[in-house]
Amino acid sequence: MKITVLTVGKLKEKYWKQAIAEYQKRLGAYTKIEIIEIEQVKQKEGQRLLAKVKPQSTVITLEIKGNMLTSEGLAKNLQQRMVQGQSDFTFIIGGSNGLHQDVLDRSNYALSFSKMTFPHQMMRVILLEQVYRAF
Repeated sequence: MKITVLTVGKLKEKYWKQAIAEYQKRLGAYTKIEIIEIEQVKQKEGQRLLAKVKPQSTVITLEIKGNMLTSEGLAKNLQQRMVQGQSDFTFIIGGSNGLHQDVLDRSNYALSFSKMTFPHQMMRVILLEQVYRAF
């Protein structure tokens, strides 16, 4: 199984980098994980994000208007997809302006962690923690 996290913007703060590294280490026992950072500018970032998505990948976009799940619900959702033969997942975290329509159109599932907006740095950590919890 492979998980890719596509995200807008770079991590600068040491504490975010340490948190990400910890979850990457924990997840290493279950899956291969790759994080790809893209620069901000909505249309260009959309094109750059889509260029990194493999045709066979199941794309899960993080969106305020997406489906809210419990931790157990996310685990069940991922498990059902794996039973159906899906083994390559790409989670996409947008920037402060949201995701370009082309990225939303490519999405197989829209996921929301809250109706609130969080910094993309924090969402990376929250996403990885929830994926780890799902395993």
